[in-house]
Amino acid sequence: MTDHVTTHQAEDDARNESILIWINGRLKPRAEALVSVYDSGFMLGDGVWEGLRLYEGRWAFLDDHMDRLFEAAKAIDLDIGMTREQVIAALTETQTANGMTTDAHARLMVTRGVKTRPFQHPSLSRSGPTVAIIMEHSRPKIPRPIRLATVPHLRGLPMTQDPKLNSHSKLNCILACIAAEKAGADEALMLDLHGFVNTTNACNFFIVRRGQVWTSTGDYCMNGITRQKVIDVCEVNGIPVFQRNFSLVDTYGADEAFLTGTFGAQTPVSQIDGRQIGTGDMGPVTKRIRTLYKSLIQQEAR
Repeated sequence: MTDHVTTHQAEDDARNESILIWINGRLKPRAEALVSVYDSGFMLGDGVWEGLRLYEGRWAFLDDHMDRLFEAAKAIDLDIGMTREQVIAALTETQTANGMTTDAHARLMVTRGVKTRPFQHPSLSRSGPTVAIIMEHSRPKIPRPIRLATVPHLRGLPMTQDPKLNSHSKLNCILACIAAEKAGADEALMLDLHGFVNTTNACNFFIVRRGQVWTSTGDYCMNGITRQKVIDVCEVNGIPVFQRNFSLVDTYGADEAFLTGTFGAQTPVSQIDGRQIGTGDMGPVTKRIRTLYKSLIQQEAR
């Protein structure tokens, strides 16, 4: 495809060349913000992360993101080495140092830290965690609805690698994304191990059928914060919403489809496996949800 689009496509912003990045308590210019080749995150993907967006001076749903970060760290037996308040203070320090007030995106990453030897065992990480915050000026620029292709890569069972965990280990999703690109699509639609429609490689997935909003059960996907906020605004505003199993047959016959994520909020889907979804543009239910979500963000920013 010559007009390839990604779900994290943003406007170019020259200010990002001179951003300061927070690493273990110090703010460093982009070119100097480096980690060791012995770092657990670089070597093994051993870490967890959060993506946050800044709206009108406030980080949207900050408490939810902090809850998920600390729960994930506990799940992988990783001591962040900072309190919740200290992590928030580091976000604020980075935001202030970069002069950011709105339309910014932060990637907050925590790894098990530098290893003494280049092997897997977590006991070899003895110097404490590595904590980094990359914060960029970021205004989404997704010029058209997203095209999806179903791929053979699955979101698997929790005893392999729990898909609810926001870990640095993303190879399964990257391979899914590559497969979708080879098929001429923008992003991959991934099934669960039972063959039900689940999620994409980078976002949560919703369809609209006869005025009802459907998404997966959540058993085999990242339970995204934006995903939950969409479910919440539907329930509060009388839009029927269901977390359920559904198939590709249900999906191909949908009136609308959209993706959710911290970066793009709600991104419309035009095509799945070469089949046009609805009119191929953003549908009325998606538009209404997007408006309701924006209102929720504005309430957060007060």
